Amino acid sequence: MQRRCVDNDYTARRMYMITMVTEGRKPLFGKVVGQSEAAEPSADAPHIELSPLGKAVADVWLSVGVHHPEVKVVGLQMMPDHLHSILFVKEKMKKPLGKVLLGIKQACNQAFREIMPTELVAVAQQHARQSRDNGLLFAKGFNDQILLREGQLERWLHYLKDNPRRLLMKREHPDLFRVQRGLTFADMSFSAIGNRFLLERPLKLQIQCSRSITETELQVKLDSCLHAARQGAVLVSPAISKGEKAIMRAAFEEGLPLIYLQENGFTDLAKPGGKRMDACASGQLLILAPWEHHNEKFIIKRGQCLALNDMARLICSKPR
Repeated sequence: MQRRCVDNDYTARRMYMITMVTEGRKPLFGKVVGQSEAAEPSADAPHIELSPLGKAVADVWLSVGVHHPEVKVVGLQMMPDHLHSILFVKEKMKKPLGKVLLGIKQACNQAFREIMPTELVAVAQQHARQSRDNGLLFAKGFNDQILLREGQLERWLHYLKDNPRRLLMKREHPDLFRVQRGLTFADMSFSAIGNRFLLERPLKLQIQCSRSITETELQVKLDSCLHAARQGAVLVSPAISKGEKAIMRAAFEEGLPLIYLQENGFTDLAKPGGKRMDACASGQLLILAPWEHHNEKFIIKRGQCLALNDMARLICSKPR
């Protein structure tokens, strides 16, 4: 787990979403139960049943404001082997957020020692000494996202609340959410998440629009592409230009089959975000990435745009 923004002032007034995982991804905090399709407030709605350690860790996390009044816990979602929390640093702190999180880890380590079997604690302590890490319960470091845009907090809160359902969906449809490496098609190799069988559909239609397309031209193309998709065609595109995004978005909202190419690759534990998760579960969506994952954020280069569009063309032109 690594920080995403090395140049950020972690003592400044900010809002963060923090993720920490247990050492070795051990499911120590409890188990997710329910049914992924059950709606709240049904008893079958997806939720986590916390273990004694999970309850203790949640208590430690929620009490952070007692020891650090500058920090407010806006949200917390415990999961079997990790947790997500939204923290609001209300005012300038004397020490960086990393030091606050280290204190939380140490308090959680104490709970780990008190609650877990002695032999398990001994193994964890030996591993921590060998790795020269201050961790015990949690893996080294943390992952953070910084609130930058309007509406981002609402999306974070929804993401936390939706985590148990997403985990159940992954368990119910493991092949659709597991990152597939080395998926070969039309003499090209991709990493993929989603319904790979969309590549075998007999009709695939590339969506490519000029940046100078008029609204009238776009509407005609949109109607034509949606009609083809309703008849069984799979729409294929990196959705780079405004017109491409509009067509792929309209098809997505209608539940039509899509293959989406993206510049950034996948980490081993990557999973689709937001509505894409449901689209993968229903078999509607396949996401392909021809290149490796990177943490840096940058504007896609013209050469990459041309390459992705050429890949889309080759995918659509290859016979079944």
